[in-house]
Amino acid sequence: MRVGVPKEIKNNEYRVGLTPASVAELTAAGHEVIVETKAGLGIDFDDKAYTDVGARIVGTAAEVFAQSDMIVKVKEPQQSEIAMLEPRHLLFTYLHLAADKPQAEGLIKSGATCIAYETVTSSNRSLPLLKPMSEVAGRMSIQVGAHYLEKEQGGRGVLLGGVPGVAPAKVAILGGGVSGLNAAQMAVGQRADVTIYDISNDRLAELDTYFGSQIKTAYASKAAIANAVANAELVIGAVLVPGAAAPKLVTRDMLKTMKRGSVIVDIAIDQGGCFETSRPTTHEDPVFEIDGVIHYCVANMPGAVARTSAFALNNATLPFVLRLANQGADAAMKADPHLANGLNVSGGKIRHQAVAEALELPYEAA
Repeated sequence: MRVGVPKEIKNNEYRVGLTPASVAELTAAGHEVIVETKAGLGIDFDDKAYTDVGARIVGTAAEVFAQSDMIVKVKEPQQSEIAMLEPRHLLFTYLHLAADKPQAEGLIKSGATCIAYETVTSSNRSLPLLKPMSEVAGRMSIQVGAHYLEKEQGGRGVLLGGVPGVAPAKVAILGGGVSGLNAAQMAVGQRADVTIYDISNDRLAELDTYFGSQIKTAYASKAAIANAVANAELVIGAVLVPGAAAPKLVTRDMLKTMKRGSVIVDIAIDQGGCFETSRPTTHEDPVFEIDGVIHYCVANMPGAVARTSAFALNNATLPFVLRLANQGADAAMKADPHLANGLNVSGGKIRHQAVAEALELPYEAA
């Protein structure tokens, strides 16, 4: 199969779909890999690093799309990239369609087969291709939250861990999944006062066992969330409903109860965000303020630590890329129902029910 790797063009996105090590695995298996020039520069891989493992370098994204059967990316295709997709193409990348109807409509129109990293499942019902970036985003959320709590950043002027004689900051983490767990690890490491909120009692029990007395846990009722928002200096939105839009857990009225200079970090922004006041931002312009509360809603948080993120992502995606290249999309998905769960669009139809419901578009099983 001819596998194409275009340079990412989303704002401040430096990751790359395939690292040279991943390309080496594909070329060793007999596949041709076409890489857009400078695609890997954001993580310090020049074109020679790719040609040394058998890739062919081309000058433009248009050449990559024209000469490839499968396109491997990191972030959702931008409109200029969607315009280059054809029915013969297999697109393998993050899509996050539930919050992006224009993208979904463009992919439907293209006729391409589009498999989304974030809805591929595993035998234990986890999301193996979302997990590495959820880990990164969770850990980053505490870093950026601590930064924007600094007074000169517009924050409350609070140190997360406090100091002897001064209480630590209160951190509320909404969602106890992969992102929430990793956020808690970082917050605990900085000696913050951490509470995780979730609607699964089983998950709360697991987190209690994992962290012991280092954190508190609470059932995520509306009243509990309202109380958390009113008392926390940093609130992390880490909820996820696979394929669907994130629920709006924090309303504008709740936001008004927060202390001036408090910070919210919405990890769920790719799926529409879990704060009513959230809107996507970029690394170039990452924050905005509403009612005295700083909002950090960057839609590609892991892009800020592109090298770490690219390696972590490739570790997870490479086995699936190889399977798709070796068997073709139809055979690979037929052989692996968990990979088939990643199918979002094909043949001009939405193939993922949660995505279709979120977008209010017709759903048709593959």
